[in-house]
Amino acid sequence: MTTALRKTVTDATSDTTNLAAAPLLEIDGAVATITLRRPATHNRIEPDDVPALRSYLRDLNANAAVRVIVFGSTGKSFSSGFDLTQLGTAATAGENQFEQLCDEIENARAVIIAKLHGPVYGGSTDLALACDFRLGVRGMRMFMPAARLGLHYYGHGIRRWVSRLGLGAAKKLFLTSRPIDSEEMLRIGYLDALVEPQALDAELASWVADLLSMAPIPLVSMKATLNETARGHYDEQAARAASVASLKTRDVGEALAAFAERRTPRFTGS
Repeated sequence: MTTALRKTVTDATSDTTNLAAAPLLEIDGAVATITLRRPATHNRIEPDDVPALRSYLRDLNANAAVRVIVFGSTGKSFSSGFDLTQLGTAATAGENQFEQLCDEIENARAVIIAKLHGPVYGGSTDLALACDFRLGVRGMRMFMPAARLGLHYYGHGIRRWVSRLGLGAAKKLFLTSRPIDSEEMLRIGYLDALVEPQALDAELASWVADLLSMAPIPLVSMKATLNETARGHYDEQAARAASVASLKTRDVGEALAAFAERRTPRFTGS
């Protein structure tokens, strides 16, 4: 994607030999990768992982050079979700930090792709849905067990499922807790691409290349407007201002020149 000379790594754990480690952040030019690393528990997200992930997102939001974020993981599953033994603590505190994390993923400045190499369960289904795109593999499955566990799922998650998948699909997944396979995940729009496991890396590279070939300014502003519209919070003035501002960028002139000259535009984000 970019030269390794520009690569930086942030590890939220001091014990790099521990197989059950905190999430890892790697930045390689315009692409950041966040990796969940608890394969023994199917990458269950522990309470200490949440502030680490939120810190990574804050840092990436402040780094304008990063335009694409990839969420991946290790082991056989993408993730089994949040540690359910900690739900009582969150309720007592009157807040749900995992809900806040998923909202921050949805609202991140950069475009986020979930690389789903295996099954997705529980809260991780919402974490992946909060990403802009989800790439999956044939043979995987997902399910949302909230009703089976006696839980009324947090409100922002339900809103996200309905706005992105539609009421019918959200009801089926939440109210029956039935697992669905990869083909149905694609059919209902949970997956944006479905490939054989050995083709996942190439599919991801193709999506990243497409996104990085876009003009950076509208990539960010249109993502924000699309998400606001999906939540029923469309701001006419803000959308119009973003459109007008884009017409004044150097990148618009570069795009027109490249079209006339039959070449690939060289965008600078200005």
